[in-house]
Amino acid sequence: MAFEEYKNLWVVIETEEGKAKNVGFELLTPGRQLADQQGEKLVAVVIGKDIEAEAKKAIAHGADQAIVVEGYEYFNYNTDAFSYALEQLIKKYKPSTVLIGATNNGRDMGPRVACRIKTGLTADCTGLGIDEESGNIAWTRPAFGGNLMATILCPNTRPQMGTVRPGVFKKSIPDESRQGEIIHEDIHIPAEDIKVKLMERMKEVAEAVNLEEAEIIVSGGRGLGKPENFSYIRDLAAALGGAVGASRAAVDAGWIPHAHQVGQTGKTVAPKIYIACGISGAIQHLAGMSGSDTIIAINKDPDAPIFEVADYGIVGNLFDVIPALVEEIKKRKQG
Repeated sequence: MAFEEYKNLWVVIETEEGKAKNVGFELLTPGRQLADQQGEKLVAVVIGKDIEAEAKKAIAHGADQAIVVEGYEYFNYNTDAFSYALEQLIKKYKPSTVLIGATNNGRDMGPRVACRIKTGLTADCTGLGIDEESGNIAWTRPAFGGNLMATILCPNTRPQMGTVRPGVFKKSIPDESRQGEIIHEDIHIPAEDIKVKLMERMKEVAEAVNLEEAEIIVSGGRGLGKPENFSYIRDLAAALGGAVGASRAAVDAGWIPHAHQVGQTGKTVAPKIYIACGISGAIQHLAGMSGSDTIIAINKDPDAPIFEVADYGIVGNLFDVIPALVEEIKKRKQG
């Protein structure tokens, strides 16, 4: 199959209520590198409502072009509307590669669009590269419960598509002086083709476990001993204005829902501060949080592997250390 007509690398910039999520800008970083290696343009695809400013941000973060689709039906995510718009764009422009954030929405839209245009999709990737022999995108993702990493190629169809975990890549520093073309496409799905209607959006629920966007994460592991002791983690997270994370061991034990899990089989995060409490530091967990700016470990075992990656380590009983930290933080706030 000839692929000459397929060109340029696309990054879908996910939006909600007119604002872009971080993952789209994060993906522009590897997107820029891959596009340069293949001599292609990097194109940001922005679907939403009142999103011109987000398209300009995408160019500042490295995109050469931005394709914008606006409409009332795109204010909140809708499977039918967003999938239809992306499908029409791909059929018109024929990109060689499409990167989508592996968020709840991205994981919903990506495979639906891939099926419609009859191409493959590699889900939940944690690494991207180019296969030197074939020139195809090399998609890397955890397999067999995170016990090994698989590299997947899509040699027979185009575009090559994949969803990539939030937090794997860092946003570049925006260059407001960058110039790029913004293309507006007028795409509207027929009303009768929208089969799902959003009645109400409960933000407390939708944003309750937003680890990918959190700047501070406090995670608990097997060292907590029992589910009730996650109250210590929640207290410290609340004092710092952060989110609550967990290790796979804590999730597998049923102490906390999977949405909180950090690691190869959970979420990949890159907050400014990551505090690991009672987490030994298995390689699968480290893979999900090693991109954090500052890592603080609290563990009573001085030989725990977590201390090898931590910027700051506290050897001690977390049931003594955390309350003392919370008290000190509250004092600082009051002072």
